[in-house]
Amino acid sequence: MSSAFLIVFAIVFAALAIRAKRLLTSALWLAGVSALLSVVFYLYGARQVAVIELSVGAGLVTVLFVFAISLAGEDAIGARSIVPKWLAWGLAILLVLLLGWFTLLPPANPINQSGSDLALATMLWQERGLDVLVQVVLIFSGVLGLLGLLAEAKPPLEGPAAAEVAAVRDRDMRALEERTLGKQEEKK
Repeated sequence: MSSAFLIVFAIVFAALAIRAKRLLTSALWLAGVSALLSVVFYLYGARQVAVIELSVGAGLVTVLFVFAISLAGEDAIGARSIVPKWLAWGLAILLVLLLGWFTLLPPANPINQSGSDLALATMLWQERGLDVLVQVVLIFSGVLGLLGLLAEAKPPLEGPAAAEVAAVRDRDMRALEERTLGKQEEKK
């Protein structure tokens, strides 16, 4: 019953992450989702998965999000969603149904709770090899996606940065002076 309670809270945190107005707040809600899911994994006996979820999901991904937000800023993007609403709602409903199915039905083959029968290397590469490889691919995909988002859209400055900033400031000042002089001449 406690796992169902934690899953409900994880769903609430996920909804709050989607509804958050600020990106930083959304990243923190997602960290809460990962932390709650790692507790659920631990309660179901998947201790290695719980540790990986806590370290990668709540730790590394949150740090990468905060880093990306601090570099890119929190300016809103006016682009429309790529996924149609009907597909997003359908996938969300399917996720809730699968989650309920896995939560309410007992496992077909219970997991050995002691965990001492298999060495960690055996568990990771022989029993859970596909999971580990998928996790590695997801981590690398996330890092490459983040690097793609943070890549510069324009080439670096050709001259010293201070000289270019000063040139822009001087040009803006001249434009402001011309507008001020034009308004003064119109008053005469």
